[in-house]
Amino acid sequence: MTKKAITLVTAVILAALLSTAGCIAGQSDDDTTETSILVYSGAGLKKPMNDIGTAFTEKYGITVDYTYAGAGTLVSQMELSRKGDVFVSGGTPDYRIAQDKGLVEEPGYVAYHVPIIAIQKGNPKNITSVEDFARPGLKIALGGVESTAIGKVGDKLFEKHGIRDAVEENVVLRGPTINEVVVAMTMGTVDASLLTLDVIDPEKMDTIDLPQEDGLTLIVPIGKTTFTTQSDAAQQFVEFVTSDEGKAFFAKHGFPTYPDPKYEGIKP
Repeated sequence: MTKKAITLVTAVILAALLSTAGCIAGQSDDDTTETSILVYSGAGLKKPMNDIGTAFTEKYGITVDYTYAGAGTLVSQMELSRKGDVFVSGGTPDYRIAQDKGLVEEPGYVAYHVPIIAIQKGNPKNITSVEDFARPGLKIALGGVESTAIGKVGDKLFEKHGIRDAVEENVVLRGPTINEVVVAMTMGTVDASLLTLDVIDPEKMDTIDLPQEDGLTLIVPIGKTTFTTQSDAAQQFVEFVTSDEGKAFFAKHGFPTYPDPKYEGIKP
């Protein structure tokens, strides 16, 4: 064999070895691909859910990706895409809508979303109850009825008190999520709004409790989607969120956790 031929054979052998090594490396990458889940979450739950995602990933090595929006928007996204693994909403009414559409399984329960009247510091407009929302000249911010849990609560409340049309005359903002309503209050562009206890900044706004008999407190549900491709990981996440460890993150951010004797009259 000539020197030139030997060199050629050597080059071919080296190329084959490198190709084999590449295949092995590729197999290793596939084997170590991280499991990930997609969670649809109400925008008002972002703070505790972000913390939970970090803790869950650290504990189980499963990556958690979130889509945050108003619950109505999330239901539409799930219905259209048929992708994702877990749904958590700001209240059971929106979860039931998703359930009726066959998008989610039976839920577990995490915490309470407690509606409250938010007013500007010092109460310059002398607002004392929800009936004052109908007073001519007030500027009111509310969540969207179709897109937010708090928007649905407000609509129910105003209808019960017979003031829905009068209140609507004063509405200057319908936020697609509760976060836009919070911004309007903190910037002082509106006089009052309906928010939930967990988003209140006591340094920037005052509050008025709503009567418990109005039955407006919501329970936060969470469950797997019916089309999840990561059923075991999704179930593990649901169980983590509904555990004492998961609920502690909700308590940290101002949510009363489920169950609570104070809200024993509130049913899912």
